[in-house]
Amino acid sequence: MKKTAKTILTIVIISFLCSCNSSDKLLKSTDNEAKFNAAVGFYNEKRYTRARQLFENLTMYYHGNEHAEDIAWYYAHCMKEGGYYYNASYQFKLFSKRYPYSDRAEEALFQAAYCGYLDSPAHTLDQSSTKTAITDLEQFAERYPQSTHIPEVNNYLDQLRNKLMLKDYEIAVGYYRTESYRAAVVSLNNFLSEYPDSPYREEAMYYIIKSGYEYAINSREDKMKERLQQVINNFDKFATTFKDSKHLSECQTIYTDSRRRLSVMEGLETTLQ
Repeated sequence: MKKTAKTILTIVIISFLCSCNSSDKLLKSTDNEAKFNAAVGFYNEKRYTRARQLFENLTMYYHGNEHAEDIAWYYAHCMKEGGYYYNASYQFKLFSKRYPYSDRAEEALFQAAYCGYLDSPAHTLDQSSTKTAITDLEQFAERYPQSTHIPEVNNYLDQLRNKLMLKDYEIAVGYYRTESYRAAVVSLNNFLSEYPDSPYREEAMYYIIKSGYEYAINSREDKMKERLQQVINNFDKFATTFKDSKHLSECQTIYTDSRRRLSVMEGLETTLQ
């Protein structure tokens, strides 16, 4: 059994080395037709790294010539299959510009946008590439409104927009958690304006009340009255909109204390008058 296993391993290693040597020889070869056929063969075998190396080499020799369109198409797909989504998106966009009348032009533009979607990072990271992917998907939908890919495009757009929404929400709530209450109130209100139907609407309004309250009670006396009144107004909106909220009791306590403080301040004003 051990000898059999060693024999199999030896065959595998030899086959791999032969494959490497064959691929290296092809890269150095001037027979571009053989190189192209080998690259297509590697691609069909899903050996995308080998295929990509050969297609990349061939791009130097086939600009505007035979196989040029196929090379560009396969090369972009090799990038995608290898997980190089940013580069793949670029190559698909390049394909659609170079071959706008190709039967594959629509698919190339979709693949460019799709690779951008795949390249979008977790919501906790910088979202520049997410915004680019959204733009690319929107442009595809505008250019090919009847495409069979439209349901997919809409699904990807929803996912990417939700990612941006979550990012913005966590940034806004982050201001509350770092006790930057004024910034929290402003950011959370902006969030609600930007995403009026957000599933985080209840939580955002809850943090507006908490942030507004902390901001008010730590304000100068000449600003406190106005800010406490805003807390009361925000509670009224919250209680009307989310009657069964798990935060209602806590917000009610904040509301009651805000009314009490406001009454004390108004009482003092009446006494002074």
